[in-house]
Amino acid sequence: MHIPDGIIDSPLVLLGGYGLTGGITWYSLKQISKQRNPQAKVPKAALLTATFFVINLIHIPVPPASLHLVLNGMMGAILGYFSFPAILIALFFHGVMFQHGGVTTLGVNALIMGVPALLSYYIFELRHRLKGNQEQWTKVFAFIAGAGGVAVSALFFAVIVITNIDADIDAARERQVVVVSMIAYIIPALIEGTFTMMLASFLDRVKPELLESKYEIRT
Repeated sequence: MHIPDGIIDSPLVLLGGYGLTGGITWYSLKQISKQRNPQAKVPKAALLTATFFVINLIHIPVPPASLHLVLNGMMGAILGYFSFPAILIALFFHGVMFQHGGVTTLGVNALIMGVPALLSYYIFELRHRLKGNQEQWTKVFAFIAGAGGVAVSALFFAVIVITNIDADIDAARERQVVVVSMIAYIIPALIEGTFTMMLASFLDRVKPELLESKYEIRT
């Protein structure tokens, strides 16, 4: 779901991507600064940033294309507001070191993967609002967060690519390819939902403080 340089020609879209990414990064850092001892969470954020960086470079052949795990939903559930700047940093190094994605499209790519990560965080936090077996609710909302992060990213990717197809390209065929690619992400979404559920359930049992929570923010 990395959009490379040259796919989007509109300066308005590219600059808008950078502008929105800058605003969301500022907001995320502001929320992080309100947390109790945010510096203590930097190692966790660094570890998951490195994980996200590596996983997104591993492609799984699925003819006629290839897929890769995204893990942005997991990032959101585990890191909370740290997830957006963490994803932005990883995407920057993807573009600079491996030309995976691009520099001009960095802002757009950060929105495609980072915004769903934050949405996944908000979804995961809904577990606190429900009564009953909290261990089960943790599993349910972790699965939704993990799968939803990938699904929403695929939707964002499809909409952005389809609405910015170059006039010289066969638009109908390109749209068909994008839609098929988006549908193909159903399986990775289910896999990532399951992985996020298992990880969150494990952490909830052995080290629950590693799970990000909005209740850690000072008022």
